[in-house]
Amino acid sequence: MKLLFIGGTGLISSACSDLAVQRGHDLFLLNRSTLQKHPAPREAKILTGDVHAGEEHLVQLLANHKFDAVIDFIAFTEADIERDLRLFRDRTPQFVFISSASAYQKPPRHYIVTEQTPLENPYWDYSSNKIACEERLTRAYSGEQFPVTIVRPSLTYGPSQIPLVVGSWSHPWTIPDRILHGKPLIVPGDGTSLWVLTWNGDFARGLLGLLGKPEAIGQVYQITSDEVLTWDRIYLEVYRALDAEPNILHLPAELIVGHWPSAVGSLIGDKIHSLVFDNSKIKRVVPEFRCDVDWAEGVRRSIGWHRSHPEFQTVDLDMERLLDQMVSAYKRALPVDGA
Repeated sequence: MKLLFIGGTGLISSACSDLAVQRGHDLFLLNRSTLQKHPAPREAKILTGDVHAGEEHLVQLLANHKFDAVIDFIAFTEADIERDLRLFRDRTPQFVFISSASAYQKPPRHYIVTEQTPLENPYWDYSSNKIACEERLTRAYSGEQFPVTIVRPSLTYGPSQIPLVVGSWSHPWTIPDRILHGKPLIVPGDGTSLWVLTWNGDFARGLLGLLGKPEAIGQVYQITSDEVLTWDRIYLEVYRALDAEPNILHLPAELIVGHWPSAVGSLIGDKIHSLVFDNSKIKRVVPEFRCDVDWAEGVRRSIGWHRSHPEFQTVDLDMERLLDQMVSAYKRALPVDGA
């Protein structure tokens, strides 16, 4: 198939790009730069352009192309979707929008999540915008048969990411660095809420399996691992991977966001809730979908990648100070001996 990935060099999309060329697809990447943490496969054809910088150049780039499927990994607002509708209405028989499982109802009414779980997340603008994108695409499908497939990943990671709930997404080595220096880590609540982490290569198998399937048009699929862990277990595997003794402090989520207000969406609107994803629907349509990389293996791969790429062993100093402040606040709240 002739495929267009809008993005294609991000954490999730890079694994999809690699698998696409491994399967022999003719892959095009619409990307503003080749200087990325995740380089594009050599076999991919690069259309250099910024989808957020005006459409005239994009129209010229795409003028002589039609694609068997277009996947947009970097649409975050309804305006992005309106642009995609204009660009791809007559250019592809399948348009795939990468949404987010964070769009599901918060707080959840039930810990088991299916594609029928309501979308409602007032805590996180990112999620609310994804919901608006889905609603616009659903109207385009029902009103004019725009051939959309919606995909909802949950917390997906890969070699370059160590996805912990209180840390730095842009500088993932911040948490291993704290561990190696004997500093405590912070876990929200009592650490027993359930969560799911998905290796990017496993996600790619599910996504690529949907492409070119007429039965996927007009449908929504969540694609996640079936491995369910507590946040304490997730953190303990990081300690084991670093051969370090656990040093975890449990703090109320309200205290954490009091120090770190920008985390309200990610915490209150997502990761403090127990969620288990039912992947029956994607498995019916893509029987080959499976998740081979469990967290114990995945986190070791990620730590190994960082150790072999010292240029990415960077520490978020602002987050480091913030974590130290939270630890101090926790210790001040403890009763004094003999009190």
